[in-house]
Amino acid sequence: MSISAKIKKSSSSSSSAVHSSVGAAHLRWRPVDIAVGAALGVACGLVFWGFNYAYVFISPFLRAILPGATSIVHAFWYFSGPLAVLILRKPGAAIYVNLVGSMAEMIFGSGGFSFSFVFISAALQGICSELPFAVTRYRVFNPAITIAAGALTAIEYGLYLLFFQFQGVAFFSPRGITHMICEILGGVLFAGIMSWALYRAIARTGALERFASGRQGAEEA
Repeated sequence: MSISAKIKKSSSSSSSAVHSSVGAAHLRWRPVDIAVGAALGVACGLVFWGFNYAYVFISPFLRAILPGATSIVHAFWYFSGPLAVLILRKPGAAIYVNLVGSMAEMIFGSGGFSFSFVFISAALQGICSELPFAVTRYRVFNPAITIAAGALTAIEYGLYLLFFQFQGVAFFSPRGITHMICEILGGVLFAGIMSWALYRAIARTGALERFASGRQGAEEA
């Protein structure tokens, strides 16, 4: 092998190593990510807590209109997952924020829901919220990916309710079908579109200037 070829090979190897290092760096958690994630989790936990009580008043009206229609508002319990990944852009962001939020919710008052139900739901929702972003290696953040995250989380939560909370409701019964359709619709609207709108609104305030999400938001504004 000639000297020039060796130099080119060495240069190519160095360049690959640099790109690999840069690619891995954007996935590493920093102290500021942990702190902001915790604050976001507590804020979302407060929303969950408030919605627990609002749901008591909303659900009878929706149920009277159409059995299963209450599922359209369930996404207010899991919009935090897609929002967390949009802001932090780190692997595990949705799981972390969801779990912190569920713990905060339990401290504020669970509204009659058991800790195991809230905690397990939060973990599963976080995993599903992560998947569409993980497929892109946490490099693509746009409305389509966010809506996919919201819809996937809705499917998981809808099935979780059917298997563990609505045991008397068959999947292919009118109520079961209505439940799943409304769950997915709510996931798209609230965990998808609303989370994207919230992220853009927060980014425009300049609060995310230390994050890649804040820089993207400023460029798109």
